[in-house]
Amino acid sequence: MLKKFTAVITREDDWYVSRCVELDVVSQGKSFEEAKTNLREAVELYLESFGADDLPESTGEVMFYPLEVAVHAEAPNFYMSFLSP
Repeated sequence: MLKKFTAVITREDDWYVSRCVELDVVSQGKSFEEAKTNLREAVELYLESFGADDLPESTGEVMFYPLEVAVHAEAPNFYMSFLSP
């Protein structure tokens, strides 16, 4: 039986970090291909350990886009009141 999941691979310094979105399984490799191979192995081990019943599957289309957000040096006073003892 084959299951379809979504994998995301990002480059972080000298490593490629791979993640199965639905299972929250993470692996890495020195190359893109190695990261893919290692993630497949990690997901297979996960399924062997925890079973394959009632698993979420990829819904199909995955979309990525660049997201820009404003970053402020200090948290607004409103939020600071929640952080104060």
